[in-house]
Amino acid sequence: MHSTIIRPLITEKTLTLAASGWYTFMVHKESAKPTIAKAIADFYKVKVLAVRVASMHGKVRRVGKMMKSAAQPNWKKAMVHLQKGQKIDAFEIAPTEEGKVV
Repeated sequence: MHSTIIRPLITEKTLTLAASGWYTFMVHKESAKPTIAKAIADFYKVKVLAVRVASMHGKVRRVGKMMKSAAQPNWKKAMVHLQKGQKIDAFEIAPTEEGKVV
């Protein structure tokens, strides 16, 4: 059996969305919305209200000394909305002493 949640997506945009209760994850390509909701609720001990999914295309990159094209695989992104007052600690970024975000 495959793992539903691959990793959380931490970007400037997803951190802004996390402040309003929407958390973004990379999930397995064949995962359905109910499966994603259950996996996140079980793993993070939160109540999921809504799930939105998007299939993302893999980008083509130029790699190596000869600059050959290599295609990255397609993947699926899931955005979950949590019950008010709940949060996921993976999306909490604290500033350091110099004021820079770690």
